[in-house]
Amino acid sequence: MNYVITKLLYEGKAKKVYETNCQDVVVIEYKDDATAFDGTKRGIINNKGIVNNLVSNYFFKILESNKIPTHFIEQIDERKTAVKKVQIIPVEVIVRNIAAGSLCKRLGLEEGAILKRPILEFCYKNDALRDPQVNQYHILALELATEDEIKKIEEYSFKINDVLRNYLKQVNIDLIDFKLEFGRYKGEIILADEISPDTCRFWDVATKEKLDKDRFRRDLGNVEEAYMEILRRLGLDKKVNKFNSELKGE
Repeated sequence: MNYVITKLLYEGKAKKVYETNCQDVVVIEYKDDATAFDGTKRGIINNKGIVNNLVSNYFFKILESNKIPTHFIEQIDERKTAVKKVQIIPVEVIVRNIAAGSLCKRLGLEEGAILKRPILEFCYKNDALRDPQVNQYHILALELATEDEIKKIEEYSFKINDVLRNYLKQVNIDLIDFKLEFGRYKGEIILADEISPDTCRFWDVATKEKLDKDRFRRDLGNVEEAYMEILRRLGLDKKVNKFNSELKGE
């Protein structure tokens, strides 16, 4: 279907969301802007928007084939994708397989420590409060989601972890941790937002080299190369090269 953009609904740190001529469909556009530490660090990662669009859609298709409903409808171009218009639940879900980031600071763990089992954490999605960590009791008390919705979110989150973790092992990538967001669509809970190097920690299995946004956060260098390496391992690099050639008029 030919979705016509009618107006800009929202612009966030990494994406723009547009209204379309279809009531139940919006278009998201991925940006090259990069932020960290609650927006106090800002920069540009060339082609990040293209990479995140391709990678996220690729993962959504894999998850759909494993009976996990997502907001994905179809990719429009290198940066834009049509998705179902959902009511986002203001709770971020973080799944952790290996200790990294804030978990190490909070619990005194060494980065890279293998956890005995995956950890699932909830954060209240609120920029003004810096997305504080919450539990099921907070979510229910604040009426952010129902008990049944929480159970479904937990079920989907662990299944997503199993599917992606096993898949990425095949291309020599460890899925360290990742962030998910869910929404309501026609009475059902479905996966929304994105799954990309912006929202996941990806490490090379052998070298433990970081292939994600941590390279930007920590000034490790080779940020664009890391994002492109994810594309290469997923077999999507030819697509981004094609988009770049089209942009240059080659």
